[in-house]
Amino acid sequence: MNNLTKKSFYSFLALYLISSFIFLALAAYWFYSSQVAMEKNTNFYKMNHIADVVSTEVIHSQMQNRPFKLRRFKNAAVALYDKHHKLLYGMSVQKVDFNKEFYMKEGVFTLVSQRTAGHLNVQYVVVQSNECVKNIKKIKNKIAYAVIITATLIILIAIFLSYIFLKPIKEKMDEIENFVKDTTHELNTPITALMMSTSRIKSKKEYDEKIVKNISISTKQLCDIYSSLSFLSFDTQSETPQRLFFNDVVKEDIAYFHELLEKKKIKLHADLAPCEITIAPSKAKMLINNLLSNAIKYSKPNTHITITTTAESFTIVDEGVGIDKEKLEIIFQRFVRANSYAGGFGVGLHIVDTIVKEYGYTISIESQKNKGTKITLHFR
Repeated sequence: MNNLTKKSFYSFLALYLISSFIFLALAAYWFYSSQVAMEKNTNFYKMNHIADVVSTEVIHSQMQNRPFKLRRFKNAAVALYDKHHKLLYGMSVQKVDFNKEFYMKEGVFTLVSQRTAGHLNVQYVVVQSNECVKNIKKIKNKIAYAVIITATLIILIAIFLSYIFLKPIKEKMDEIENFVKDTTHELNTPITALMMSTSRIKSKKEYDEKIVKNISISTKQLCDIYSSLSFLSFDTQSETPQRLFFNDVVKEDIAYFHELLEKKKIKLHADLAPCEITIAPSKAKMLINNLLSNAIKYSKPNTHITITTTAESFTIVDEGVGIDKEKLEIIFQRFVRANSYAGGFGVGLHIVDTIVKEYGYTISIESQKNKGTKITLHFR
């Protein structure tokens, strides 16, 4: 993973985590607030119910003229006071403020009720409880644990999604890096040949046909590389298609590659019947250039290449190294190379496929390992 990919990975991860944690924090706060409000309401109704039960028992005791006994309540302290705030029954957890009906102080909720109507001289029923605060602490702890577990899952999911999201970018960056390496390698060969040939001409100070031929071949290689890169990088839709004889373009390209064919000692046989099609001239030339240069590149010395045109098709057959069966399905994808027998960018057949699809033509390919390849363009 290079620096750019790492930066993209961490940026996406940070953005995902920050947004997720903000949402998680808001959700946790909302849930906590709702649970606390619910717990306080529940606690109030419980304490109110206790006060009602005690008040009812006080009233019944006086009306039935029987002794009153204050029962015990779970998680609550109950105390009964007269109108002078004197404790009559029970006990209180903390000092009572009789001016308030319901309040919380130091973690203890207090409810003051006057529903006894003075029976048994009881003026105030006071209920105190810290159960609500304890329950709120439990809720807080549960939410904290849930947030920690959820945050952990979010981090793991974020890492996984970041990897999945950036996988195509990483693959594309790897393709670009390999493309740059291949470009450097491909350009190095003709440039080195040009420099050496130029140096030899300068040192000899005379015309040498072999040196000039090497210069011509290297120049053509550079021109082909430039054409391929330009096609991949710039808009080529603006060129107007026209009717032309494809077989004439093939003749020109055969002459163009004559020196390279001669250098590799490859014999080319051409059977060129008239083939009139509608296509942009530069793209017609690129079709031939890429197919013929590939055939030459992946053919061994002292082999044959056969080119045939009919009124509806173009076919090129070589006796080269061939293409593996598993590569035939992906050979037209950008940056895919059939093998490492010769240099290249893996863009030649992609360019051919792009042009063929643009004009509604079709292409077929047959190949056997170490026997050769046959490619046919169908124009009808």
